[in-house]
Amino acid sequence: MRLLKHINAGDLSIAYEESGNAAGIPVILMHGFPYDIRAYDEVAERLSTENYRVIVPYIRGYGHTKFLSADTMRSGQQGAFAYDLKELMDALAIEKAIVGGYDWGGRACCIVSALYPERIIGLVSMAGYNIQNFANYSEPDIPEIEMLNWYQFYFHSERGRRGLTKYRKELCKLLWRDWSPTWNFDDETFEASAVSFNNPDFVDVVVHSYRHRYGLAKGDPKFERIEQTLQKQPAIKVPAIILDAVDDGVEPFSGTGKEAHFFQGGYERRVVKGVGHNLPQEAPDDFAQAILDLVKR
Repeated sequence: MRLLKHINAGDLSIAYEESGNAAGIPVILMHGFPYDIRAYDEVAERLSTENYRVIVPYIRGYGHTKFLSADTMRSGQQGAFAYDLKELMDALAIEKAIVGGYDWGGRACCIVSALYPERIIGLVSMAGYNIQNFANYSEPDIPEIEMLNWYQFYFHSERGRRGLTKYRKELCKLLWRDWSPTWNFDDETFEASAVSFNNPDFVDVVVHSYRHRYGLAKGDPKFERIEQTLQKQPAIKVPAIILDAVDDGVEPFSGTGKEAHFFQGGYERRVVKGVGHNLPQEAPDDFAQAILDLVKR
């Protein structure tokens, strides 16, 4: 049984669903853009039959998670999501946890694993090492990749902000289709997550995220030290299982595992066929099994 709970942590009142054994091994699962906690429903169900305490939070700007102060910057930078994850662990008095995520959530998990390895039992990350190197964003990629990132460039403009505000459901549904071309989700599945986009801070957080990484918006000063550390591309020294989706429509499958050198705590890469960007919802068995296998090590 999943229970919706709230806790004040850092800048936020974080809403999260909890299931499983309250005394079990903590597992925190982080969603990305433009998804929400429903991505982990089946993963959580599988883990809840084992000895796990499963926690799935709405990240900042989504669902029932709220900022505690109107004066707090609605930052979407990578340091903010990592800060939120660590503050959540502290608020819940979780000394160590398994963390798993994809997209923005995967980035938060990678950062906390790199900066606070003593707090992490193991990491499941989709698409590898997700810590952003801002220097790379100043260099154009091949046209095929640039085309996939159209939505990021769209959000750089005020027209894009207005478009996301006015057509948030339509735009996000388009991304779901493009990014997961083999996933035949129905309207009910999409609508179950789309309600999270009605959060009053959704647009501000999304727009800031895609402007900050390109140097088009300043970050929250409180995260500056974290961001400087992340630009050194720190290694991840905890056990990690990387899941690569062959049919990912926004982070194309390379088949190379070229980022293996970033993982120095034990590393395994698994290729998941017939699956797109929303891997935990499209292939919950694969994601849950990766969590289970981390504990067996």
